[in-house]
Amino acid sequence: MKVFRAQRATRSADAGCALTIGNFDGVHRGHQAMLALLVSEARHRGLRSCVMTFEPHPRDWFAQQAGQPALAPLRIATLRDKLQELERCGVDEVVLMRFDKRLASLAPEAFIEQVLLHDLKARYVLVGDDFRFGAKRAGDYALLDAAGGQLGFDVARMMSYEVHGLRVSSSAVREALGQGDMAGAARLLGRPYSISGHVVHGQKLGRDLGFRTLNLRFPSHRPAAMGIFVVQVHGLAAHAVPGVASLGVRPTVDESGRVLLEVHCLQWPAGLALEAGYARILRVDLLHKLHDERRYDGLDALRAGIAQDVQDAHAWFAAAGATPAR
Repeated sequence: MKVFRAQRATRSADAGCALTIGNFDGVHRGHQAMLALLVSEARHRGLRSCVMTFEPHPRDWFAQQAGQPALAPLRIATLRDKLQELERCGVDEVVLMRFDKRLASLAPEAFIEQVLLHDLKARYVLVGDDFRFGAKRAGDYALLDAAGGQLGFDVARMMSYEVHGLRVSSSAVREALGQGDMAGAARLLGRPYSISGHVVHGQKLGRDLGFRTLNLRFPSHRPAAMGIFVVQVHGLAAHAVPGVASLGVRPTVDESGRVLLEVHCLQWPAGLALEAGYARILRVDLLHKLHDERRYDGLDALRAGIAQDVQDAHAWFAAAGATPAR
């Protein structure tokens, strides 16, 4: 999959593309259904499948412009994870647009002519049933469809995707994660909720407490999920490694507000050196939420809290029929 990063939409090839547009935060089952249709139509028409997405999230940008960062949506996935899922869905190209004042002020008609036709050479455009575009979100499916008829590109709309009568959306995924309903989030995503990234060096506090951790940064300061979780780690061994993890700002030991995923493995892979986890790219599946983050009264209380979390994680795996070795 090719990824093009630009302030202005651009692709490397002159040939036209089959295009869809959206934020695709989480790449949930509704997104997956849309992408499957896009890839199928692209192959049928002899075109490359292309996703146009944005960084930052447009609502992030508008919230910053309004001076109200709390209005920005909680982030489900990192950019790395979004791109990996788009590739897994078979997309040929991703145009990663920087959302800024120029793009926000572009009239719908100008967006169609300048971005869709001139820059991306779209021959087929697939959108969701609630798709809006252009300055003040003035453009909609009807306007896009009419423009397609006049300018010579096909437009299609995909209606909502439902699971057990529930409309699948990024908002629904955020709600499930916010409630700690990891099973519900997995049903909407079609997979366990996961975070991936490079293991980075931390304060080395975990080893002093007797619980070594692998640390992954979460680039957004507003993750959709926060708390203490039972997890499994991919990328350390040929099999998934069970663990317990903290996703949040570590209020007992850090006042910076930086979000970090700290993972303690319940069993360390045989033959793997203790320092061998650094710089690896790991994927951490968050399977079950134990509780919200807590501010402990000192390091002794923190150590006792972690010990209890480890015990509870062992109990969860045992109940699930996958007891990790102690």
